Amino acid sequence: MTAHTEELIVEIRGRAGVITLNRPRALNSLNTGMIEGMIDALETWREDDAVALVIVQGAGDRAFCAGGDVASVYRLNQADRQGESDHFFEVEYTLNQMIHDYPKPYVALMDGIVLGGGLGVSAHGSHCIVTETSRIGMPETGIGLFPDVGISWILARAPQKLGMHLALTGVHVGAPEAIEVGLADTFVESGRLVELVGKLCEDGDTGHIENFSSEPPAPTDSDRQLMEQAYSGETVEEILAALQGIDAEWAEKAVTAMERACPTSLKVAHEAQRRAAAMDLAGVLAQDRVLARNMHRRHDFMEGVRAQLIDKDRNPSWNPASLSGVHDEDVARLFV
Repeated sequence: MTAHTEELIVEIRGRAGVITLNRPRALNSLNTGMIEGMIDALETWREDDAVALVIVQGAGDRAFCAGGDVASVYRLNQADRQGESDHFFEVEYTLNQMIHDYPKPYVALMDGIVLGGGLGVSAHGSHCIVTETSRIGMPETGIGLFPDVGISWILARAPQKLGMHLALTGVHVGAPEAIEVGLADTFVESGRLVELVGKLCEDGDTGHIENFSSEPPAPTDSDRQLMEQAYSGETVEEILAALQGIDAEWAEKAVTAMERACPTSLKVAHEAQRRAAAMDLAGVLAQDRVLARNMHRRHDFMEGVRAQLIDKDRNPSWNPASLSGVHDEDVARLFV
């Protein structure tokens, strides 16, 4: 099976089914056609005995995948085609569950930038490989959305509230933190990936991954105990106040990110994390479906995407504009 399109390359190499996200100029961001193409390939290879494992990689040298193509969702909404936007999120979350449940090894090469939906097509796989170039994050609170693609299922289980830190701030982390939080499991030097792929394609044996792996660099310096205390606050306001009282670079960056983020998104992300702790992945994705349907229709999503990706003035006008303006009942309504 070989299916080359402009944006997705699907092929069999030896014993491996290889999917290449092929939008390097867009940092390999996912559109509906690419997602549906991945679903079709995985369905085909599920029953193909010639395919021992699946490898997913990004084209170019900058990114594995910078997320879902929310700019296209913005344009659909502008054209009053919200039903097509709903479909984008629906097929994306269907793919996320499929990857998690896939009966064959699913190897994601998380080299370079991996954001948002890029984690949805990598972190749910059986073998998630990061490198020294990996920059990983869930930046949705900065565009009026919430950390979706089922990642709250992972973040809610991360040690010492590191998951809540990533969910609220959208900060980018490297390989060691990604492994620590559970978004990846193996470190391989970027320069060795081509050789590793060759070995995997040759005989379909995932044992090669361990042979190519090495210890990642040490995590960046942050006090995990202080982080856990700060992010244990009952409300976003309590968390922000605790962070403001910590004299450390990581806390200052977190405060800056949260003060720029959408207030409603912050409160939704916090509540989604709290609920996800008691759910399985299917439950989290069901929750994501409801939240996505409700939130992409809001002013804040359109304004966040406009400011970050369309006009790029980086100056969104949120409504409400402050955490105090977002009430518990407003948040609760977005979950139904």
